[in-house]
Amino acid sequence: MKKIISIAGSNSQNSINKSLLSYTSSLIENTEIISIDLNDYVLPIYGVDYEAENGIPTAIKRLNELFDTADGFMVSLAEHNGSYAAAFKNTIDWLSRANMKVWREKPMLLMATSPGGRGGATVLQSAKAYFPFLGGDITADFSLPNFYDNFSDDEISNQELQNELNMKVQLFEEHLNSTLV
Repeated sequence: MKKIISIAGSNSQNSINKSLLSYTSSLIENTEIISIDLNDYVLPIYGVDYEAENGIPTAIKRLNELFDTADGFMVSLAEHNGSYAAAFKNTIDWLSRANMKVWREKPMLLMATSPGGRGGATVLQSAKAYFPFLGGDITADFSLPNFYDNFSDDEISNQELQNELNMKVQLFEEHLNSTLV
């Protein structure tokens, strides 16, 4: 069975990106979804001096080992001031110290949502440019604008956006299946 790791780029308990990931996970069949909550990986702020003195935190070693088991990744990014949320960026910085190819050259569905009309477009664009350097094989990306207008009852309520997400999930699954042959 395929194993996909899903991770929301937010440490908010009420993250709308976690909601989008949870819903998107429900669209994928015959797959084990492992949801990562950044709150389960509390980390010191990355710094070379800290690493030299203390090494790589045990939480990162565990997370890195879990990433080794993945056939693909679904990531939904929170946008804070046009960039990654600090907790997510710090986690990625630490993971890159354990394995520079954080995303293991595995298929990736990259998403973002926000309450505003751009739907996290700035952070999504940044990740699309940066993640390939970290071993990201971005097979599809999706932005959900105006989260509170377009998402209700734990699903996307806008049919056009729902159709777009379905298409992106299909692309991701096709790529995921072609890499497992």
